[in-house]
Amino acid sequence: MRLLVLNPNSTASMTRSIGAAARAVAAPGTEIAALNPAGSPPAIQGAADGEAALPHLLALHRAETARLAPAAAVIACFDDTGVWELKASARHPVIGIGEAGMIAAALLGRRFSIVTTLEISVPVIAENAARYGFGERCARVRASGVPVLALEEDPEASARAVRAEVIRAAAEDGIEAVVLGCAGMAHLAEGMAADAGLPVIDGVAAAVRLAEAMHGLPGMGGVVRAA
Repeated sequence: MRLLVLNPNSTASMTRSIGAAARAVAAPGTEIAALNPAGSPPAIQGAADGEAALPHLLALHRAETARLAPAAAVIACFDDTGVWELKASARHPVIGIGEAGMIAAALLGRRFSIVTTLEISVPVIAENAARYGFGERCARVRASGVPVLALEEDPEASARAVRAEVIRAAAEDGIEAVVLGCAGMAHLAEGMAADAGLPVIDGVAAAVRLAEAMHGLPGMGGVVRAA
């Protein structure tokens, strides 16, 4: 299957990292096309950045869908920028990494917390959790205080801050899993699980695996909509 992975921000280096994370978990035979628009903000931090990125993301999805005919699309921003708009119109499944991360966490236990970047992103993610039906199961959305671009510019300090917040969530929130609330944190999940003593979920990996599972699900032909 061909999977279109779209990073709504315009930072190409982050898109390359997201693509690498997606390929690391993809099954043999899954082709990953990881792309980003050129005109979006360099990072999606809060509702205003998401709104600014939306038209560029929609245009990119439209163009790359026509070019690549993907089996599914993953939106690689934990705010799930544009996911609802694309679900309403796309002719293939569209999965947000926030959505996928929460689904995976809900399968692992009763309650989970999310560790994201800055406080400005917390309301968007909390609203998404409620909209997906996880309002009561999401114990808390925590900000690590790490800006999105700092995950690449200062990776060691960023990893320490995120790890500390993950460990606090595990100790304080009464949860069974933690979801990392940024695509730029994808590489951190595996190492942090041992530190936290519970599963730590990367939404990029969860979205890729979910897209693959849906691709093989009987009856999925019904998702294809008329043009």
